Amino acid sequence: MKRIRTPLDDETIRELKAGDQALLSGVLLTGRDAAHKRLAETYLAGQELPVDLKGQVIYYVGPCPAKPGKVLGSAGPTTSSRMDPYTPLLVRELGLRGMIGKGYRSQAVVDVIKEHGAIYFLAVGGAGALLAQRIKKAEVIAYPDLGAEAIYRLEVEDFPLIVGIDSEGRNAYEEGQSKYRLA
Repeated sequence: MKRIRTPLDDETIRELKAGDQALLSGVLLTGRDAAHKRLAETYLAGQELPVDLKGQVIYYVGPCPAKPGKVLGSAGPTTSSRMDPYTPLLVRELGLRGMIGKGYRSQAVVDVIKEHGAIYFLAVGGAGALLAQRIKKAEVIAYPDLGAEAIYRLEVEDFPLIVGIDSEGRNAYEEGQSKYRLA
């Protein structure tokens, strides 16, 4: 198990390999497809973005409202492929370094991860209540009109992740499946 902190530096990203388990502490931004679409449209229109993505890690989550005494409600990952149309732009043009979600990514996303030394982490689907316990602070910082899909700034401690796609393009899903293929 590797302990890592945001912001992620080049050396940390290069050392992480597909399948590695990590505990992440620091700041994460959240964003799902509605926020990604709006960010891309704003950038392409030449307008100022409400948040600086350079060097950031985005968690693909739409957290549930908090119960009394809690920071947030359940905060499980959403399917990452829904962000694939926007991810190359966010990595290439806006400097996004990391993503957290669940599921496969398109070849275009794998290519931009390799080209720009980014990384894709997997969070365990179905474990949203447990993941929420690792979130110590949460505040909406952009697009509050999107409700749960607004962009939040989260402070996390020992947030459990698996490296899904490393900076060399190695894919934990593909490598894991290859071990069990029949000859």
